[in-house]
Amino acid sequence: MTSYCDIIAIRSFAGLRDREYDYNETVLRQFVEYGGKPVISLESATVHPCQAFADLITIEEYRKKKRPKVVLTWAPHPRALPQAVPNSFAEWMNAADVDFVITHPRGYELDPAFAGNAPVEYDQMKALEGADFVYAKNWSCPGVTDPAQYGQVLSKDMGWTVDAKHMAVTNNAYFMHCLPVRRNMIVSDEVIDAPTSLVIPEAANRAVSAQVVMKRMLESL
Repeated sequence: MTSYCDIIAIRSFAGLRDREYDYNETVLRQFVEYGGKPVISLESATVHPCQAFADLITIEEYRKKKRPKVVLTWAPHPRALPQAVPNSFAEWMNAADVDFVITHPRGYELDPAFAGNAPVEYDQMKALEGADFVYAKNWSCPGVTDPAQYGQVLSKDMGWTVDAKHMAVTNNAYFMHCLPVRRNMIVSDEVIDAPTSLVIPEAANRAVSAQVVMKRMLESL
């Protein structure tokens, strides 16, 4: 595959069965080791850096103050999803000039390698108070406290769905999600269709983030 290109972009999902296999990034690392060409991660078992870059670009474009409050909130989903998006979002927000808070039910603690020292608030409404940006995303159990639960759905509590009641306690916050999204499960129609929803410009910035990464990589060849 790499004999046909100058850069190879890989999208490899977590199997959500073997935590060690996924968190060692086995598939992505094999392309890096044996491909002989620069590799872009278009989402791997544990991270989605280009999405997080697009998220950061979006926040920079729409921030109204120097240090906005950004909240990453877990939301329900009927099936198990990987932790790649929340892992990368947490990692990038920890490095950005923002007041970052993570909220989720107990048992959904992200790996400390990505969550860092970000405060975790188990009371979703309390976490959302005064938020300037609300990023909703589902993820399955990361297995940090109990590896046997890795990849499992521990909760389908619809009380965590981001709706008008949740947004009412924020600082007229912008809503963000990486898309595609299950409406009225992750987020209500009234929130995702509101003028404060950034999901479309956020999605458009995925092109910008990929272009920047490819430009820098090609310049370094």
